[in-house]
Amino acid sequence: MNNRNPLEKLILASRSARRAEILRAAGWPFAAVAADIDESPRQGEDAVSYVKRLALSKAQRVAREFTEGLVLGADTTVLVEEEMLGQPLDDDDARRMLKLLSGKWHEVLTGVALLRADEHAQRLVDHETTRVRFARMSEEEIDWYVATGEPRGKAGAYGIQGPAALFVEEIQGDYFNIVGLPVRLVYELIRKIKQEV
Repeated sequence: MNNRNPLEKLILASRSARRAEILRAAGWPFAAVAADIDESPRQGEDAVSYVKRLALSKAQRVAREFTEGLVLGADTTVLVEEEMLGQPLDDDDARRMLKLLSGKWHEVLTGVALLRADEHAQRLVDHETTRVRFARMSEEEIDWYVATGEPRGKAGAYGIQGPAALFVEEIQGDYFNIVGLPVRLVYELIRKIKQEV
């Protein structure tokens, strides 16, 4: 009987506590390394191109620090009425974002990039999209949620795994994608990259 672990150790190009939690919950061995890059959208860039470009940029930045290993980059954005919502600048910006999301469907997109940190530089880039519908939120509910501090550092100014769960009416797609890492897609890409060796 072959009990070989199919989960190859990853170098996570992120300091995101949420992405790390997902990998830990899946029993995935990894080391996390911060990837500091410019995350400004380019002129005319759509949300899918944006998250895929940033995921790849993060992976490439971190891969330069290693001679071997499988590097995982990821980036998440929220799309509502054709507007991309990244991390809020401050509490007022978080309120603005939550008002936009209130009572509507939006999409959460995460770009995922995997590459080998060696001269062969195998790489795969893909993305996951999940649809989320928020209940209508009152001004008081928005103020309360912003006061929890949870919107800070989160795309779209919310984290589904915390108090924002109170306002989520429906999800279509991968829950883990909303948290920040579509772990099933990562697994599928790793299987693909192994077949290419």
